[in-house]
Amino acid sequence: MTDDSFDSRLPPPPGTPPYTRGIYPGMFRDRLWTMRQYAGYATATETNRRFRQLLDDGQTGLSVAFDLPTQIGYDPDAPASSGEVGRVGVSIATLDDMRRLMHGIPLDRVSTSMTINATAPILLAFYVAVAGEQGVPPSALRGTVQNDILKEYIARGTYIYPPAPSLRLTVDLMRYAAAKIPHWNTISISGYHIREAGATAAQELAFTLANAIAYVEAAVQRGLEVDTFAPRLSFFFNAWIDLFEEVAKFRAARRMWCKIMQERFGAKDPRSWQLRFHTQTAGSSLTAQQPGVNVVRTTIEALAAILGGTQSLHTNALDEALGLPTEETARLALRTQQVLAFESGVTGEPDPLGGAPYIESLTDRLEAEASAEIARIDKLGGAVKAIEGRVIENAIAASAWRFQQEVESGRRIVVGVNRFRIENETPPEILKIPPGAETEQVERVRAFRKSRDEAKARHALEDLVEAARSEEAPLFEHILTAAKAHATLGEIADALREVWGEYGG
Repeated sequence: MTDDSFDSRLPPPPGTPPYTRGIYPGMFRDRLWTMRQYAGYATATETNRRFRQLLDDGQTGLSVAFDLPTQIGYDPDAPASSGEVGRVGVSIATLDDMRRLMHGIPLDRVSTSMTINATAPILLAFYVAVAGEQGVPPSALRGTVQNDILKEYIARGTYIYPPAPSLRLTVDLMRYAAAKIPHWNTISISGYHIREAGATAAQELAFTLANAIAYVEAAVQRGLEVDTFAPRLSFFFNAWIDLFEEVAKFRAARRMWCKIMQERFGAKDPRSWQLRFHTQTAGSSLTAQQPGVNVVRTTIEALAAILGGTQSLHTNALDEALGLPTEETARLALRTQQVLAFESGVTGEPDPLGGAPYIESLTDRLEAEASAEIARIDKLGGAVKAIEGRVIENAIAASAWRFQQEVESGRRIVVGVNRFRIENETPPEILKIPPGAETEQVERVRAFRKSRDEAKARHALEDLVEAARSEEAPLFEHILTAAKAHATLGEIADALREVWGEYGG
């Protein structure tokens, strides 16, 4: 076979639709991915310290993990928050918390990703307000807010309201950001949690893109022109340990999204056709047994993300199957990316595996399987209908069960779990949340409420309730006003609960 005949089998070059080989011509030869380590625990002050450590170590973007009360709209002093404040992320309940979280960090120069969904508009409002106090206008802000509520009903469960009003909130934030925060990614449509729940690679692709279709349809129905918001849509994928399948998955995702935007939505702007994505290595692949081996797993998964053309990357720490990462393990996780970037040589060629028959056939297979699944969801009436009927949830559960059966039977080997075990191994030290963190946050939020202009805060919350009762009223502006009036996260969430109630699942 001559070089010419071999090249004729390749998809179009990187930077060319349908972007199978990458969205930029030079990919990492011209610019590395953003190294964005996910961090957050205890109080805003503690997390700010971790952010500064990671930035000093060479991280190039922030990624904020929030605790469960923050994710589901409760203040630290709410009865439901007891025992959970600051445990799996940082507690952010007030504008003052956001000030302390971002203290000393120039928001016009640092890109920030916030993994938050049900309360995404509230956290972004706090962020915009704090940036304003720094003298940074919304137009100068760069970053991402996850704002992907549909996958919460599928895979995670940190929703508050029923799907319809939740989708309204998501689209309203997209509307505001498209007009006022043009460099902000208004949504990060997440396959990561779908894969963590047990989906296969093809299911991760299908269900993520089906959700994306639902968001675009909802935004268009609200009167937004597709090319005004589509360039700021972003995606969030899992990097599992099956190296070649994952590389193919990322290539197929780009090609599928380009076709969807062109053929289904008639997008004209090439930026609307480009699937830009963040990747996190697979938390569910980590083991509590022999945790040092997790460094090997994470390296393989990070390599898959890089060979697949990711735009930003988080590498998990070796101890995350046991607890939150320590400063030392977080640094080692970042160093894993840096070694791949600067020592391995894998960044020298865009899509270096492109043209390999195995990779091309895997890419085609995953696209075909995922497209068939999307067609099935379309017949059901779209992603929202499939979610309400638990069709997607049941499909993921079936895949998770099959995987677990393979592990338990020994057909799938997991090193240290069902083969090559070490008895009586000594676990590593894990990060312990300061014992007074929850009490400190409870006292801080109560003091914050006492120090404010109560009438102003109440008036802002009442206006938000009225806006929520109107189907057409914009919401983010009212949330931002309430945040600036020193309403708390829980109070803003409760104002919307008053109108929409809570979703029982």
